[in-house]
Amino acid sequence: MNHILLKASLILFCSVWAASTQAAVDSYRFVHVTIATPWYIFLFLLMGVFAPFVLMAVIAWRNAARKSAQEVENVNHEPVK
Repeated sequence: MNHILLKASLILFCSVWAASTQAAVDSYRFVHVTIATPWYIFLFLLMGVFAPFVLMAVIAWRNAARKSAQEVENVNHEPVK
């Protein structure tokens, strides 16, 4: 019984202490939100959206260049697979 009471009081003390610590950290003095912040978020997400399209264009361009080089090398005019 004494052991359970000790655990319960320790849990209560830790939860009260953590709540006061969280309230101190959760203030706006650590996060500086300005009018430019949404634009920075928008530009960051825009890069994430357009990066696969840029990669796809680079891969398609390299593939097309490789196929045209194979067609130039093919002097017997055999169909390229």
